[in-house]
Parts: sequence; structure tokens; C-alpha cells
Amino acid sequence: MVEMNKTDKSSFSSPLGARGRMKRILLSLAFLLLAISISAQKVNVAAATNLKYVLEELKIVYQKQNPKAKVNLTFGASGMLVQQITNGALFDFFMAADNDFPLKLKDKGMTSGPINTYAYGKLVIYSTTLEVDKLGLDALKKPAIKKIAIANPETATYGTRSVELLKRLKLYDQLKSKLVIGENIAQTAQFAFTGNAEIGFIALSLAIAPDMAGSGNYYIISPKLYSPIDQACVLIKTPVLNIEAVKFKKFVLSPANKAIWEKYGYTIPKS
Repeated sequence: MVEMNKTDKSSFSSPLGARGRMKRILLSLAFLLLAISISAQKVNVAAATNLKYVLEELKIVYQKQNPKAKVNLTFGASGMLVQQITNGALFDFFMAADNDFPLKLKDKGMTSGPINTYAYGKLVIYSTTLEVDKLGLDALKKPAIKKIAIANPETATYGTRSVELLKRLKLYDQLKSKLVIGENIAQTAQFAFTGNAEIGFIALSLAIAPDMAGSGNYYIISPKLYSPIDQACVLIKTPVLNIEAVKFKKFVLSPANKAIWEKYGYTIPKS
């Protein structure tokens, strides 16, 4: 009699064992597809801080239309968000305060599809201690002004435009010692709102937001005095295309939301 060693036994498999392995494989595939389906209903959005109020309102509308969808909003200075995305932060959709920051990600091969302008922002000066609505930019020359808040011009578009404006008016050298730098436009608005700075250069969308409206006054600066604030968005490249992110981007760009954008002082591109 010839004995079959253990190696020889393992080389044979019963039909039952093969069916069991196939069943496990099919179950694994089913769970994978389910996981992809579930994740596709969640979209992680990295958004410029000036969008806080308008995006929170748009999110409510979107989730009413898409009850199974989940939209997570993370706000920050556009430049800081680019750094986070570059370092591997798990975002699906980027809404910047200009079109330069999305282009930086595109140049690194980290985006999917086109870059689209979704709105045009406006720069204002805001104060709770001065009637800037009446004084206009002349308020910047008042001797009583000790601190002027601006967002970090290295990472925040509205800060970049503020510095550009001051230089165009030939006031930068005169006022730079008074400048207080906010990490983002929301912190800059907080400096002005609390009186820690007599004047703040902020986004119109924040000046007219519920938290600040009525507590101070603002003056809309002529867009001719600084480069356009073309706020643009782009999908972030992910291993599996997030269908929900595609849908949310389409929703953001829809002309049907024009009234919400205009409520917060934005102008949207003509369709």
C-alpha cells in the first residue's frame, strides 16, 4: 500500500471546499461594493472660510433633495486646505476662494475633471466702532485707528487682495505696522467684530451674515481696486470616483441656487 503524505493530500480539494471558497469570495465582493456604495453617499468638502454661511444653507437644501447623502464641511484658508490635501487629507471636493489654489492641485495631478468658477466674491471693510459705511476708505487714514485686521495674504485670498488694495492706494507702507494678521478670513472678521481691531478687511458674505449683521457696519470696496475674486472649485482625485461628490459639485454650480448665493453677497457666473 502506498501512503499519501500530507503534501499530496493538500493538493486535492473537494467540490464542497471549492464552493465554500467561491462563496467567501462573492461575499467579500458584495461587502466591497456595499462599502463603495455607502461611501459614495458621503462627500467631504474642503471650503474657503468665507463660504461658511452660504454653504451651510446650501447643504440643508441639498440634503433635503438627497436624504441619503451626507455632506461634511471643513472650512479654512484656501492655502492651508491645499497643504492638507497635498499631505493626504481625505477630501472629495475643494471650494477655494480663488482659482489659483485649485490650479496648484491640478498641477500636482491631484484633481479630477475641470476647474469651475462658482461665484465672485467681494471685499469690504468692517467696523463696530467707526461708521465705515459713510467714511469709506478714508476711515483707514483716521489717527484713531490702531489696528487693522487682514487675513494671512500667504494662504487666504481675501488677505492677498487686501494687501494688493493697500499698495494700489499707496497706503501699505503707512499702515503695515497696524496690520493684525488673521489665520483665515473668519478669524479676521472676529478681530473686527470684537473690537480687537478697529477695522477689518473681510468678505462681504461674512459682513452680512447673521452673526455680524447689525453689530457693525461695512463698506463695499470697488472691485476695480483689486484683482477679481473668482472663487473656483474642483473634484479631488480619489481611488474610487465619489459619485456623491460629482452630484454635489453639479448642485453647487446650478443656477437654481442663485438666490442663495446672492443672499450672501456673491455674484454667480452667467450660465
